Amino acid sequence: MPNLMLNGGFIGQVSGVLFDKDGTLLNSEAYLFSLAKKRIYKAVEVFMQLQSSESEIEKLKSLLHEIYGVKGENLSPSGCLAIASRQDNLLSTATVFCLLGKDWPLSMSLANKVFSSADVIENQKKYVLNKQTILPGALNFLNKLKGANVTIGLISNDTCSGIQKFLHNHNLQETISSFWSADHFPKKPDPFAVEGLCKELGIEAKQCALIGDADSDIEMANAAGIGISLGYLGGWTQPPKLNSQPHLIKHWDDLSLEEP
Repeated sequence: MPNLMLNGGFIGQVSGVLFDKDGTLLNSEAYLFSLAKKRIYKAVEVFMQLQSSESEIEKLKSLLHEIYGVKGENLSPSGCLAIASRQDNLLSTATVFCLLGKDWPLSMSLANKVFSSADVIENQKKYVLNKQTILPGALNFLNKLKGANVTIGLISNDTCSGIQKFLHNHNLQETISSFWSADHFPKKPDPFAVEGLCKELGIEAKQCALIGDADSDIEMANAAGIGISLGYLGGWTQPPKLNSQPHLIKHWDDLSLEEP
């Protein structure tokens, strides 16, 4: 197994590396920020149709900004939109509607309407999923792993179709051997999601590294028995605060491989 090096220092040997997607391999902040704004806009539109008061509308906007992680013109890397699955974000949105006095069936109906309407608007824009870019140095590191016969997997809370589009748009179908999505059971951050992906890849967790941009990624990796956990900081305008104290990567060029 090749040696994994961080800033020139040895941190372990790996037969496989598992990657998070958004904010780790993919620069998703602008897309997700835009999506958050569209969902908030549509939520306000829906509530105005219900003759909600101005104070209710302001409370709605405040709560959705907080939950989605909208901070000024940036998106928090620890917010629901950055980390959680679409379904989790849908449930969070419906919960906000409940807090504003709507019953659960109506709240779920409204949340689904908001998400569907926001998707239509977002997909009409020029900045769509296939315009998101690979973060600097990531492709080079992926190619190094492939060249060293290190197995590569992807574990993300995106949907299966979203991950497949990502792989297709960036020509990574032959580089990334398999993936685990929000449509799999259980989904991340359950440690058994890591176990399921490792089984599909035919590798042992203890011989793998896992790289993500959230504490939940690192905690999941540790609970699953991953050999090396690393936190990536370079995917967001405001770098994530990782309290689990993993090895930290500021740029993909910080990592390299060496023959044992």
